[in-house]
Amino acid sequence: MITVNDVSLNFSGQTLFKHVDLKFTPGNCYGIIGANGAGKTTFLRILSGDLEPTTGEVVISKDQRMSVLKQDHFQYDQYTVLDTVIMGNQRLYDIMKEKDALYAKEDFTDEDGVKASELEAEFADMDGWEAESDVSRLIQGLGLSEDILYSEMSTLTAKEKVKVLLAQALFGKPDIILLDEPTNHLDIQAIQWLEDFILECESLIIVVSHDRHFLNTVCTNIVDVDYGGIKMYVGNYEFWYESSQMMQRLIRDQNKKKEEKIKELQEFVSRFSANKSKSKQATARRKLLDKLTVEEMPASSRRYPFVGFKMDREPGKEILAVEGLTKTVDGRKVLDNVSFRVNKGDKIAFVGEDEIATTTLFKILMEELEPDEGTFKWGTTITTSYFPLDNSAFFNDCDLNLVDWLGQYTADNAEENTESFKRSFLGRMLFSGDDVYKPVKVLSGGEKVRCMLSRMMLFGSNVLVLDQPTNHLDLESITAVNNGLIDFKGVVLFASHDHEFVETIADRIMEFVDGKLIDKMCTYDDYISGQRDEMLARLKG
Repeated sequence: MITVNDVSLNFSGQTLFKHVDLKFTPGNCYGIIGANGAGKTTFLRILSGDLEPTTGEVVISKDQRMSVLKQDHFQYDQYTVLDTVIMGNQRLYDIMKEKDALYAKEDFTDEDGVKASELEAEFADMDGWEAESDVSRLIQGLGLSEDILYSEMSTLTAKEKVKVLLAQALFGKPDIILLDEPTNHLDIQAIQWLEDFILECESLIIVVSHDRHFLNTVCTNIVDVDYGGIKMYVGNYEFWYESSQMMQRLIRDQNKKKEEKIKELQEFVSRFSANKSKSKQATARRKLLDKLTVEEMPASSRRYPFVGFKMDREPGKEILAVEGLTKTVDGRKVLDNVSFRVNKGDKIAFVGEDEIATTTLFKILMEELEPDEGTFKWGTTITTSYFPLDNSAFFNDCDLNLVDWLGQYTADNAEENTESFKRSFLGRMLFSGDDVYKPVKVLSGGEKVRCMLSRMMLFGSNVLVLDQPTNHLDLESITAVNNGLIDFKGVVLFASHDHEFVETIADRIMEFVDGKLIDKMCTYDDYISGQRDEMLARLKG
């Protein structure tokens, strides 16, 4: 159990949150949500003991073992994968090394024998003899081969290191598990396995995540960092979201009724206060008016941008025909005789472990790369707008501010070339006040994504091509983009790691396997179900 008593945190005179009183209990999974900068990761650091609060305390029983997902991917480069994962239970790892050192001594004494016996007993009590097989099950569940157990971490790719560090956090049945963005860089199968692990786990688990499907699947409670405070709600993310939207509507409706009543009373008082026959009624209404106050909605840090794509022209029947595209990148064939046709109204998600294949295909379709073989042809009525995976070329060497940057993409007409139009457009994407005069090269990752989406919205294209548009966005911005693409009447070709995003937008799934493209012609949930069945079959085999 974790008990949070009157915790507050100030940074440079700014209060992130104050008077936080919460209780986290075993067997539950708590999802921490909040706008970017609200303090989610900071609160997680306070819970882990890595950061001291300004006031209050966090109480954890001394016999409770806490495990935290590490973020430094180079911290364990000098260790093997096996040792790195076992370090998730530091005491067990220390016993193993101490035993090895004792048995390696040339002058092994009786005293050493007694010490070794004590260590062996503690080692057995901690299921030490099962450690290697437990590690093997964890890394295989996350999609890695057990052949890497004795490989050094320095030889692994970035994605492999992410999985090993996650296995470390889950190893040894910790009492408390803290996970900051655990699904980042995980493939579909690994996320499915992690969801199943958490659902079956009896530990107290606290996660920070932008993955709505993950939060909906695993969370029993939502911890909302907002309004300068932290509150806990029962239920998953979807339940919290729907409830919060309903409460906001109720408050707005209530305030509207109060405003109407105040206006009515004010008019009555104004009309009849000088009328002797009505003066008593006017006085009574003035007293009632004094008691009426419009309830102010809490000033939330959570803000939703407006994302909406409109077509200047309806697309014809011919959208896109791709025939035999082949492309080798860095000596590896990432596209191998790829052929498909896009139909009017299609919203296609491109999936698969090899993300380079999708990015390469999109670059070819946008004429940023030449294929080695094959052809593609857009219909004569088609206009396209592209969201690239890497947007650095649009910002890094650019000295323009946001208004002038957006002005590069506005239409050649009087309305769109006015500063008021551009400022209004940027305002809908959460750039307001003097923010619109910031140099674009100093923007954060999320701000650059919102700029790129603004650029796309100006074009009025009937086909949108988006490569991982949810990267760097908070939950509110992801929701806005999600809804904008659901409402879009044209064609969408896209790639995303966000399960909810793909499931609610795509009506067709295309999977890359070893450079080959397989048209699944199904929903994402149907595709995921097939993937899960294949994974279970492999594990049983």
